[in-house]
Amino acid sequence: MTGIIQWKSIVEALLFAAGDEGLSVKQLMNVLEVEEPIVKDIMNELMQEYEMEERGIEIAEVAGVYQLTTKKTHAPYLKKLVETPGSQSLSQAALETLAIIAYKQPLTRVEIEEVRGVKTERPLQTLVAKALIKEVGRAEGTGRAILYGTTGDFLEYFGLNSIQDLPPLPEDSDENVQEEADLFFEKFSQTMEELK
Repeated sequence: MTGIIQWKSIVEALLFAAGDEGLSVKQLMNVLEVEEPIVKDIMNELMQEYEMEERGIEIAEVAGVYQLTTKKTHAPYLKKLVETPGSQSLSQAALETLAIIAYKQPLTRVEIEEVRGVKTERPLQTLVAKALIKEVGRAEGTGRAILYGTTGDFLEYFGLNSIQDLPPLPEDSDENVQEEADLFFEKFSQTMEELK
């Protein structure tokens, strides 16, 4: 049988992998294949350890979901990191997400994920934090999902006068979405090099 120390290590990894979505007690029960009281014991111990130790992260329970979060006391430093221009370049995932939005806007998160084939929550958060994309409306239908589009900062960041200045796409663009992202990435990598 797996000991509580090993369970805590596993739960920590699961919470990290789950990201902002977090995990419910039920999800943890299913993944760990243990009963609810064991999950609650593991979570209570982990939460106490994060409170007692001088760590930069903690475990929060919000609406029945456990999440790894940064400690509020470090907020000023995190804010400076996000606000510092050029403090971090965009990841490949963020660039791919940005390329899809630039060419196909407006899009919902689900539509972007259908194109990329992977979750896009973190790249979207990064792009919103850097003011390269923004909410441009709501989709029709159930849930009224957020529609994303590029911003004026996006145009400025990549040295464009308008969205029409994007490199042209191949004729069969619907079938070559990855080519679109690669073309976008290549064009703007060149642009960024020229701006340095």
